[in-house]
Formats: sequence, structure tokens, C-alpha cells
Amino acid sequence: MDNEFPKILQKKDERPEAIALLQNIKAHLAELEALLEKTNGHWGMEDKIYRFYHQSLKVFGIQDYTDKLVKALQDLHPAPERGFHEMFARILAEGTGKEFSMSDNDHWVESTRSLLEAFFHARYFLEMVIKYGNKFKNLDAPPNLLPSGWASVLYLYRMR
Repeated sequence: MDNEFPKILQKKDERPEAIALLQNIKAHLAELEALLEKTNGHWGMEDKIYRFYHQSLKVFGIQDYTDKLVKALQDLHPAPERGFHEMFARILAEGTGKEFSMSDNDHWVESTRSLLEAFFHARYFLEMVIKYGNKFKNLDAPPNLLPSGWASVLYLYRMR
């Protein structure tokens, strides 16, 4: 195993689904990094968060970014029939598929905060996938003892 990791981290997670997840991540790192860069760009997070505070219906466009993030995460799933962690699935259900209504202006925060929450959770998971995909790039299997970010990725894919 890679000598850059302390001995305690050198024990491998030999589960086939964990190995498949890591391999999927490593195979798509360049695409995932490009998606994160676009998401973090001016017309992504920067503009959409501004639109929330500006009380502009354009904040609803953040759902497009959330959908792209979720699609990228789904494409990595070694067992897609299992779906995502139920809490993440609930956050997505509450924060996607919404259309602007004039009545949203009367209770703006309540109407739009879930859009941002879904986006932030999806973005967080993409960031963790990229971080640990890069960190474990030279490993053939993920370590058995887990940093918090990798552990959360395993929760996302219902492997923990």
C-alpha cells in the first residue's frame, strides 16, 4: 500500500462496492473537477446565492446545478438500485423540482431555502468525492479507517 498513509490507514476496505466506488471516482476525476469548477463559477453558486438575497426568481436556477451534481454523483454509484442515503434523498426531494410562484415572494426564505440546502449538500458530496478521489488516487482500495469526509461519502452511497 502507499507509504504516504500512516500504518493505521493502510488496512484496506475490501468490500467490492467500496472498491468499485473508488475506481468509479478515480476514472471520472477530471470531469468531476470540471463540474465543481463550473458550479463554483460566477454563473453558478456566486450568482445564485446573490439571487437568493436579492429575492430574484433566478435563484430557482440553482436547481439546474443541483441536478447536474446529483447526476454526477448517481453515475458513480456502484449499486444504483440502493439509491442515496434517505436524509440526502429527502433534502433533494424538498429542494428540487420547484417552480417559482408569485406567492413565494410573501414567504421568500421558506420558499427558497430548501433549494440552497439541496445544492449545498450535493456540492459538499461532490467536493468530498473529489478530495478523496485525489487523496486515494494511488490506492487500489480505500482505507478501512475513515476520515470524516470519506465516511460521509460512504453514507451517501449507503455503504456505512
